[in-house]
Amino acid sequence: MQTITVKNIPSDIHQSLKNIAKLNHRSLNNEIIYCLEKYTKISKVDPAVLINKARQVRFGISHKFTDEEIQDAKNEGRK
Repeated sequence: MQTITVKNIPSDIHQSLKNIAKLNHRSLNNEIIYCLEKYTKISKVDPAVLINKARQVRFGISHKFTDEEIQDAKNEGRK
């Protein structure tokens, strides 16, 4: 295994990591490894599954928006 040294960690981040590690019953080192693993793993998306989910959402919408309603929503708050 490799070793990494991280310098100049802000005190609030260090304390937060310590608190989270304690809540998860992990050492600070193991909590940091967990965070790194969580945020560096790339999950592959199956296009067929994504399209199916989009179709299900679309099917669940009963109101059909008009072009005018869509344009009004886009312009809301811009003036």
